[in-house]
Amino acid sequence: MESVPNAAYIRCVPSVWITGASSGIGEALVKQFARAGWQVLAQARREERLKALSTELAGNVLPFVGDVRDFAACEAAVRSALERFGRLDAVIANAGISHRALVQEVSLNVLREVMEVNFWGAVHTIKAALPFILRSRGWIVGVSSIAGFRGLPARSGYSASKFALNGFLESLRTELYGTGVSVLIAAPGFTRSEIREKALTADGKPQSESPLPEERLMSAEAVAEAIYRAMLRRQKYLILTRQGKLTVWLNRFIPGWLDRIVFEHFAREPDSPLKSIT
Repeated sequence: MESVPNAAYIRCVPSVWITGASSGIGEALVKQFARAGWQVLAQARREERLKALSTELAGNVLPFVGDVRDFAACEAAVRSALERFGRLDAVIANAGISHRALVQEVSLNVLREVMEVNFWGAVHTIKAALPFILRSRGWIVGVSSIAGFRGLPARSGYSASKFALNGFLESLRTELYGTGVSVLIAAPGFTRSEIREKALTADGKPQSESPLPEERLMSAEAVAEAIYRAMLRRQKYLILTRQGKLTVWLNRFIPGWLDRIVFEHFAREPDSPLKSIT
């Protein structure tokens, strides 16, 4: 896809494309960037929520309804950003879903869907934006997870998708060495959001209720602010929460011991699938 940026674009007003923008970390990112003066293309599948977000942040947010699993939709999103803003300075691949089920019980269709959204959705997003991020020497951000550094039980597909995303972004960052483009792998810990309520069960139905004490988790707003600051500092990695940092460190040096700790932690969840094998 080729398009000529608007020559009238004012360089001091940067633009960003954020996927998964209708709730959770994505919505918080839209607000963070819009309030910091950025022009934002906010993409998600839920039109009503995008319209409400655009109304709340009048003037800085362009809503775009589209599914990241569709590369043509991602190309159309980029065209919309170029037509409205004149150029594209940053892309944040944030759209994602989760699941909770044992490998021996989960449908292959569930694992495929998680990979389609979390990995291929990010690939589609970044691939569509890349030519224009190169022109602006801007930013590419992938919202990964601690599960992309340490596999979590009953979240095998989710962990696999985030490991794949990390590898893709690390490879891309190396390819772009010397271009001026920054690639950030952002790994939040457990964050208050709708992702666990919508997490797929073994047969693909949403589990409806979160197994975690959501009120105790890091807020989406805090995550968005941390990502924004890390991006502007052109960091390569952002690993959030004390628990997340400790998990990554322990997995590097004593992974066998951590297997037991992680198993026991997740087995204590309400209705944990792990209870069937304890």
